[in-house]
Amino acid sequence: MYERLVPDEATIARSLEGPRDRARVAELMHELVDRVSTYRTGYLALLELRLEAARRPGLRAVLTERIRADVDANVRYHLESGLPGDATAVELLYLAMNWLILERLALPGVFPEARLHELVEQAVERLVPDTKGGNGGPR
Repeated sequence: MYERLVPDEATIARSLEGPRDRARVAELMHELVDRVSTYRTGYLALLELRLEAARRPGLRAVLTERIRADVDANVRYHLESGLPGDATAVELLYLAMNWLILERLALPGVFPEARLHELVEQAVERLVPDTKGGNGGPR
């Protein structure tokens, strides 16, 4: 599952092209939502594993270690890339995008596509500071 969910080298390289501002973070979040949503069975299987981990301590330990390592890698990549936002912003985006993807896959009628797009934009606007000295950032 992870091989299919992890972005390819070209996607990672593109993420570092151009300005490293809040708009770039929004683009990356849209790419993430679209990429992960296209692997519906894998993402839902990972959700099933999470639910099973609630019942099986051995699986919980393994999955906790793997997911924690993924979150840490995402935070590290974000901070090292020079994109705006701190570790907490990355973690909050991780949580928001995961639930948004879940809604998109499990209950697509809750939020139409246009609204999902707006929600990604708003999550980034509210969590990531505006590097242009504007009025963005956490509230």
